Amino acid sequence: MSTTTARTTPHAAPAPWQDQQLPVTERVELLLAEMTLEEKLAQLGSHWFDRRGAGEVVAPMQDTFGARRPDFATAARHGLGHLTRVLGTEPVAAAEGREKLARTQRELIGRHRLRLPAIAHEECLTGVTSYGATVYPTPLAWGASFDPDLVHEVGTAIGRDLRALGVHQGLGPVLDVVRDYRWGRVEETIGEDPYAVATIATAYVRGMEEQGVVATLKHFVGYSASRAGRNHAPVSAGPREVADVLLPPFEMAVREGGARSVMNSYSDIDGEPVAASSALLTGVLRDQWGFEGTVVSDYWAIAFLATAHGVAADAAQAGARALRAGLDVELPNAMCFGELAPLVRDGRVDEADVDRAVRRVLRQKAELGLLDAPDDAPRTDAPVDLDSPANRELARRLAEESIVLLANPGAVLPLAARKVAVVGPSAADPGVLLGCYSYPIHVLPRHPELGLGVDVPSLLDALRAELDGAEVVHERGCDVVGDDRSGIDAAVRAAAGADVCVVTVGDRAGMFGRGTSGEGCDAADLRLPGIQHDLVEAVLATGTPVVLVVVSGRPYALGAYVDRAAAVVQAFMPGEEGAAALAGVLSGRVTPSGKLPVQVPRLPGGGPQTYLGPALTRRLDRISNLDPGPAFPFGHGLSYTSFRYQDLTVSTGPVPTDGEFEVAVTVRCTGERPGTEVVQLYLSDPVADVARPVKQLAGYVRVALEPGTARRVTFTVPADLTSYTGLDLVRVVDPGTIGVQVGGSSEGDVLHAQVELVGPVRRPGRDRALRSAVRVEDVA
Repeated sequence: MSTTTARTTPHAAPAPWQDQQLPVTERVELLLAEMTLEEKLAQLGSHWFDRRGAGEVVAPMQDTFGARRPDFATAARHGLGHLTRVLGTEPVAAAEGREKLARTQRELIGRHRLRLPAIAHEECLTGVTSYGATVYPTPLAWGASFDPDLVHEVGTAIGRDLRALGVHQGLGPVLDVVRDYRWGRVEETIGEDPYAVATIATAYVRGMEEQGVVATLKHFVGYSASRAGRNHAPVSAGPREVADVLLPPFEMAVREGGARSVMNSYSDIDGEPVAASSALLTGVLRDQWGFEGTVVSDYWAIAFLATAHGVAADAAQAGARALRAGLDVELPNAMCFGELAPLVRDGRVDEADVDRAVRRVLRQKAELGLLDAPDDAPRTDAPVDLDSPANRELARRLAEESIVLLANPGAVLPLAARKVAVVGPSAADPGVLLGCYSYPIHVLPRHPELGLGVDVPSLLDALRAELDGAEVVHERGCDVVGDDRSGIDAAVRAAAGADVCVVTVGDRAGMFGRGTSGEGCDAADLRLPGIQHDLVEAVLATGTPVVLVVVSGRPYALGAYVDRAAAVVQAFMPGEEGAAALAGVLSGRVTPSGKLPVQVPRLPGGGPQTYLGPALTRRLDRISNLDPGPAFPFGHGLSYTSFRYQDLTVSTGPVPTDGEFEVAVTVRCTGERPGTEVVQLYLSDPVADVARPVKQLAGYVRVALEPGTARRVTFTVPADLTSYTGLDLVRVVDPGTIGVQVGGSSEGDVLHAQVELVGPVRRPGRDRALRSAVRVEDVA
């Protein structure tokens, strides 16, 4: 039904599509046949109650586009597909927020004859983005933990809290693979390796989806590969880099994680904006991978087709291009899709394209119970604790596992000094522990009277509590940004008078230039922000042993300090329990087990390179005067104990290109402390039809060991994990020699072997294997 005259349906009798005994597809078709064109288009949009001013944006161009937003009554007159961040926009207590959302749904149902609730979505990157909710470590810290099982627990907890509030869809996780550390949103990513990103993100997706919450994969695809690491900049990645590096995490999260929604990238790839790319949104996502969920736009990404990319003349034309490409829902409101009715009526837009998108939205609503009779919807007044002791315990465990001990040449850690100076801008500010999409950073800066909304101790407070019996003195030294040097002399005096000095440096997250890390907070180079470098140099010059603690959202160039610091520790915005976790590592209560999900550069400029590159990205004699090698490689991380790798074996005999092989190694704890090692498997393809990475992660597992004990780790590796995109842009598995490397890092003291693949060149399809299996057994 496509006329503007709406049928009236008495509310007393259940509508046919509300019959839960009917198949979902039949219910969807019954409802679709009842809808007017305006009602269909309304299902493809959302409404945001936000009324921020020009200085309070949390989305790009929010102040400009938001000024045109209709009020709720106007937006909802034909129904709504989504509700945008009802809880995550203004600070309200959990119970009040839940009632606010329920009240909005009741009002929406009462306004429209079809009585359809909307899908409520919220951000969820470091926890529920709502006032008083647990702030977990950032995704880059998830990557440092190399613990998908624990990340699954976090996804489960976040999904459970979202459902308790009445929220149906979470806008996370981020599956962008880091390509340039200068990009502001590195903190939101899981790291620079597609296998690590895929496996950890898929665990989070499973956790959320198992709670009945729709997980949304961001940002499909290429966003992290923007030129010079600048937000929204064009992407120059070729089709092979897109297929082999950027797409695999999304594929695993769709095929194995069961993700039911995908959000497009703002960027264009080789001139084609993703929001208008049928090749990606339909060809790859649906035709190749079989995705059946909804594609939602990043906020105002469809409007950007006209205003930023210049591939549409106006909002209506932008909406038409996105719809045809396979984009189903416009967020945060229907600025472009809301203009499509005249284009449908005059034939410029095929109503079949509208129906296709509406079917996907209605099918999702049916899965969520939103096509059932509204009076049948369960109601609850049960208390909601968004920062429960169980949540905080999860946050603590993840924070502790994510902290990386980069260097400890002076064996100054664990701390045993009687007088400790703690200097630097990160010591007394708990906000540095939180990512840009945490509620305290995302929303609360314009509500300073509310503080952080949750208990977040500072590192200084945690160290004073942890180092019982030691004298702890503090000087700020300088701010994260700015050029105020007035505090450096006091910091130097404090360091000179102490047995050891903990120097805390790094980032403070923010949005669109209001921080040094986060969305719209890109870096010109990888020097520490502000004058923090000068502070570090001044304290190093005192001769007092220095423990350099970097709390940041991206890796900074530390080559200038590593040979002079007594120890270096890296934390990637470890959340509300991060200070206690850091203090525990510094004191020795916690034995560090984190590994780097991104390399730590040596030099601040020269074009940052991730580890995932062919031979010419490495230093080669007589090729360049610049050494691109990192200060610390991908996968690196030390412990307070030691481990020995021995007895590496691989499957004997040739392995068919459609087969699998085993790689086994024994790991023994040779130190005096118990500890956990992340065992890492890398593969290499030294002779291929195209230039391949020197090595690439193909498996990993955390192994806990007591002193003197050993465990045997066996990886079962499908030959499909050696596949790559060939010269004809089709994925292939080649016969030939494959290098195998196992160790506790991508570089250093590692073991090597080879395996031989034989048989014809294989072209794996939709059923290709995506991961290794691993088993861990005790050794007598």
